[in-house]
Amino acid sequence: MVRSLLSPLSLFATVARLRSFRAAGRESGLSPSAVSHAVASLETALGVRLLQRTTRSVSPTPEGEALLERLAPALAEISEAVLAAGAGIGEPAGTLKVNLSRSAFEIVVLPKLAAFRAGYPHVVLDLILDDGLVDVASQGFDAGIRLRESIEQDMICVPAGPPLSLAIVASPDYLAANGTPLTPGELAGHAGIVRRFDTGEIYRWEFAAAGRPVVALPKPAMAVNDTKAGVDAALAGLGIAVAMLPQVATQLEEGRLVRLLTDHSPEFAGFGIYYPSRRQLRPALRAFVDHYRS
Repeated sequence: MVRSLLSPLSLFATVARLRSFRAAGRESGLSPSAVSHAVASLETALGVRLLQRTTRSVSPTPEGEALLERLAPALAEISEAVLAAGAGIGEPAGTLKVNLSRSAFEIVVLPKLAAFRAGYPHVVLDLILDDGLVDVASQGFDAGIRLRESIEQDMICVPAGPPLSLAIVASPDYLAANGTPLTPGELAGHAGIVRRFDTGEIYRWEFAAAGRPVVALPKPAMAVNDTKAGVDAALAGLGIAVAMLPQVATQLEEGRLVRLLTDHSPEFAGFGIYYPSRRQLRPALRAFVDHYRS
């Protein structure tokens, strides 16, 4: 029975990932009705509804989500094995889907990406940049990269990259015109270039003062949803911005930015690669984890 279900299972996973019978049909080379019939037959064979269908959308049911969480890595491993066999190679191959923040891409992935590509030429990285915290298992990703402090405890987390510290920065021209804040509390008198997440939440600037954590923000002059845009605005003299230190190291070295409040900016845990604890590592994912492990 299991062998006869491999094709319908693959089609179900495609529909669940794309949220569309039509899109799944295009990817699979089948008509939407053929895909729908295959998934319906699978539901009948298993005795459970896997997809919730409306006139406008398709989404997995809770039972479908549970199946997909275990099915997706198994299908990926089968695909990887077929690709490796077809290419006559005995090394990691196939597509590796990783969800990560923009900062993680800049700080962790990009500096060692050329070396990874050279070492594993048969692995195709599908990198989705997203600053939200993503459930990689339910959304069909092999792994994610986020700050370790934000990763759920039920995930395997492998440290990737060094500890980090925030850099509060402004241009020399801004500081000459407006003065230099010497304590976190003095930020309130300055123009701030603040970071707004996709959820609408403003990023909190956290400091240490007298051994205690302190949250302080300048008066918002503008809000951006991208760290680089905030740094560019600071370079233009529009106010004080925040970034992770590696993201502004070049501008600081060149004197185009000045780092502020260094005595109040403690280190914190850096990024981690995370994936479900019960997931067996595919060779491609193991190669990725080992390459970026700190």
